[in-house]
Amino acid sequence: MFDYSKYLRNEKLPHIWCPGCGHGIVMKSLLRAIDKTGWDKDEIVIVSGIGCASRLPGYVDFNTLHTAHGRALSFATGIKLAKPKMHVIVVSGDGDALAIGGNHFIHACRRNIDITLVVFNNGIYGMTGGQYSPTTADGDKTATSPFGNVEPHFDVVNIATGAGATFVARGTSYHVPQLDNYIYKGLMHKGFSVIDVAEACYTTHGRKNKKKYGSNLDMLKYQKDNAVPVEKASAMSEAELEGKIITGVFLEKEKAEFTDKYQKIIDSFKGGAK
Repeated sequence: MFDYSKYLRNEKLPHIWCPGCGHGIVMKSLLRAIDKTGWDKDEIVIVSGIGCASRLPGYVDFNTLHTAHGRALSFATGIKLAKPKMHVIVVSGDGDALAIGGNHFIHACRRNIDITLVVFNNGIYGMTGGQYSPTTADGDKTATSPFGNVEPHFDVVNIATGAGATFVARGTSYHVPQLDNYIYKGLMHKGFSVIDVAEACYTTHGRKNKKKYGSNLDMLKYQKDNAVPVEKASAMSEAELEGKIITGVFLEKEKAEFTDKYQKIIDSFKGGAK
């Protein structure tokens, strides 16, 4: 049996996440992936912004930083530039990463800095009142869209790929073995890695959309019933993919990494600027 306690600040438990929330599942997946790397705890930094997912650094026994809303990637970039040998991981909700932090997200991708971002994507602002987020599904009711969301939702995978990330994957909080593997691959990849995790918030999202999602357990089952591997999805029509969660590794490529390029500039001045 996996010993989670060696990676937890057990005195900070129990956690604050609601029954049916996927955050605890994703945290355990992250810990198993980290364990597989063999990295020393003192070589790891986990950074978060604000939101339900951003409580995670308070529970884990690594170097941790809890920062401003949407600014986790900015702080993480500073850490990686100052200490490029550290393994820097960012955990962020969909609102934190893609709304308030959206500009930081695309530029972290563009730079291809060696940071792993895990997006806890439950399609809602869970902690701050249940407002719709950039990934809220079309038509879903929220605190700020009581008659249904009319804004098109972001696809995290498409944005990360288009902005320049070099490892992009999506899993769910139901398909745990696959998620462990995606996070591990992201951690081991040299460059900016994005793992989008489809999960659920029953408290502020599911309750307003019971006809669609059902109970908190049904929301987890929804992931099981609607997840489609990317290989299978490539042969499906747009109509067949409506409402589906496409999972798998979408992109994995090598490209010059930001801190390496930055170090070359520093090294060029060691003998004196010319």
